Amino acid sequence: MELYDELIARCGDMLRPLPCRRFPYEPPVWEQETEQRILFKKDTAYELGGGSLAAYSGVAYTSDDSVRDEVVVCGPDLPQIKTDVPYAALTVLRVDDSAWTDREQAYRALRRLEYTRYHVYPKGFLARISAAAHREPVRIGREAIREGLDFAKAGRLFAEAYHRHPEVLAARIVYVTDPDFPYEAFGETVRTMDAVTESLNEIFNDLVMDCASCRLKPVCDEVEGLRQLHFQTSG
Repeated sequence: MELYDELIARCGDMLRPLPCRRFPYEPPVWEQETEQRILFKKDTAYELGGGSLAAYSGVAYTSDDSVRDEVVVCGPDLPQIKTDVPYAALTVLRVDDSAWTDREQAYRALRRLEYTRYHVYPKGFLARISAAAHREPVRIGREAIREGLDFAKAGRLFAEAYHRHPEVLAARIVYVTDPDFPYEAFGETVRTMDAVTESLNEIFNDLVMDCASCRLKPVCDEVEGLRQLHFQTSG
């Protein structure tokens, strides 16, 4: 799976100037809710990406062996934040290439992985996802901060959820709150990642037949290998 590699590298270039801390994967110790619970404003310490601040999140797939299980934090961690800040999150999943060789299997696997992040509920970490607006602000609970919530604890819950899928070999989860990060450029890259995933869904589900009339043609023009995959899996 190399379709996302250039986009992952683009994100890496944005992150490189920042001081980042890496936390290896460990079994999660933070409590996970069984369902998403409302976090009222009075119970909220602050919001990552609150108001008009940037709040972007993306998921990309690769077969690059250098991707390992870890949580990466670039900028102040949750206990150090006192007010709303801009926010970005990137999940890079190293997957087994064989999971993508069969079109029907690949479609099912991609859909399962895509939905995973919407069904992980760390206590006091309420993601308010707006797929249409490409925004994902997160409310952080006052009580959770008092009890010691940080990005590593939340991220390990997401990594554990991804590892329930047999094709996932490693999960790198990156959180950014550094004020010097180019959030808008990252947001554009995330939108392209989402478009690649949408294109794959349509290709694997036999929905794309005519490239000339496909609304996702600009994505195929930008991402090397996407059009070739279409032709390989059609027919």
